[in-house]
Amino acid sequence: MDHILSLILFTPLAGLLILLLIPSRHERAVKLWANAASLAGFLVCLPLVFAFEPGRDFQFRETAAWIPSLGASYRLGIDGYGLLLVELTGLLGFLSILSSWSAIQHRLKEYYAYFLVLQVGMLGVFMALDFLLFFVFWELVLVPMYFIIGIWGGPRRVYAAIKFMIYTLIGSVLMLLGILTLHFQHFLQYRVHTFDIAELMRTSLAPGMQWWVFWAFFLGFAVKVPMWPLHTWLPDAHVEAPTAGSVILASVLLKMGTYGFLRFSLPLLPDAAKNPAVVNIMAVLSLIAIVYGALVSLMQKDWKKLVAYSSVSHLGFCTLGIFALNPLGIAGSILQQINHGISTGMLFLIVGVVYERRHTREISEYGGLLRVMPVFTIVFLITALSSMGMPPLNGFIGEIAILQGAYQMSLNWAVWAGVGIALGAAYLIWLFQRTMLGETGPKNQGMKDLNWREIAIFAPLIALVFWIGLYPKPFFEILDRPVARIVERVRPGYYAERKLPNPLLTVR
Repeated sequence: MDHILSLILFTPLAGLLILLLIPSRHERAVKLWANAASLAGFLVCLPLVFAFEPGRDFQFRETAAWIPSLGASYRLGIDGYGLLLVELTGLLGFLSILSSWSAIQHRLKEYYAYFLVLQVGMLGVFMALDFLLFFVFWELVLVPMYFIIGIWGGPRRVYAAIKFMIYTLIGSVLMLLGILTLHFQHFLQYRVHTFDIAELMRTSLAPGMQWWVFWAFFLGFAVKVPMWPLHTWLPDAHVEAPTAGSVILASVLLKMGTYGFLRFSLPLLPDAAKNPAVVNIMAVLSLIAIVYGALVSLMQKDWKKLVAYSSVSHLGFCTLGIFALNPLGIAGSILQQINHGISTGMLFLIVGVVYERRHTREISEYGGLLRVMPVFTIVFLITALSSMGMPPLNGFIGEIAILQGAYQMSLNWAVWAGVGIALGAAYLIWLFQRTMLGETGPKNQGMKDLNWREIAIFAPLIALVFWIGLYPKPFFEILDRPVARIVERVRPGYYAERKLPNPLLTVR
């Protein structure tokens, strides 16, 4: 398995280089090759699942010189958390491109080229063990996403693309200042320039400096999540982006923010992360996002905007679990990130299916689709139940773990999170009732059910919905060790005090 991560990282780039050689006028060849390259990108991720050892820390490590004078290196590796996100990125990247087969009709070569570059950036974020390398991949993601929204989006695409870029760039600049602070503080203490994340863990920061670095990181990661009140770019980006852009944005890009909190904010700045004031602020912002996002979803008339605001609500659960600072909360948060990627990705695909047929997202324009699209209705029902956290589907497992973790911190946290779950069920049931049930209007009589390509897109996601919901044990086993590392870093002695088995002390 030597250099397997580099192979995964650069397979989309190799596909891009060949894509550039195909003449733009050969549209079918462009489509076929882009889909083949994205499929290859997913398939090369699969060996990681079988070779990964849950009882070990970062695996498949690779290191090479990059910028020695700055102490930056090409350093890759993944733990259980990284493994799940890499697999999610490979799968959703492929399905997003496949969903674009009939939706995108102009400038095809550019469109697929941007998607392959986007895939490289997302994978790099989840693999990088060098902070400067991580930042390069973090910024790389912005460019193709900007053009995907700005060129192939809806009527207000330019506004949405610029807003997306401004918000994320401001957050990134502040995050970079935090990274440089860590770098120079490490140099002052050890007289060595490095961006190696493991080495930066050894850096001691005064409480005041930890506080400011934490909030610098917060702005970078919170914008990407996005947390309330930094979420306002998200509905515009989702509504204006093409279907595949919305899918990959919700399923993968937003996870970069939660990944940043768990990979960097908590382990590198443990004193600030467990500061009661910080914990309470993060909890309040998360709970506002949960309830606010659900209430605004109930008010929406646009199908896609409803799903967009539901992301704000669902990701509030993820950040609430993170700052519960206990194993159940953090493990539930990570699993819910994966669940959100699956369920919300499916919801945006569902919107794309009806939009391709009717070219409207107004909920009032639909009704009675059960009569003309029975297979589609079943897929939508499973997706809605998954998103609202109904057992035995995947959403239930993540939410119940987060609620348990939140309850250990505060009964109020659990109560308000429960209110958010109830509101989530309300807007999803309301949406299903308005669009699938009732009489079929004249404009909807001729709508065709899912074709075989569309069924193939939904099939693996539905399989994951039931797998995680019915048998989540393998996922929790993969997460045991990385979760324990985070908890022990922030709350040393947590497992010993509670006489709990510590995964860090058992190497399987």
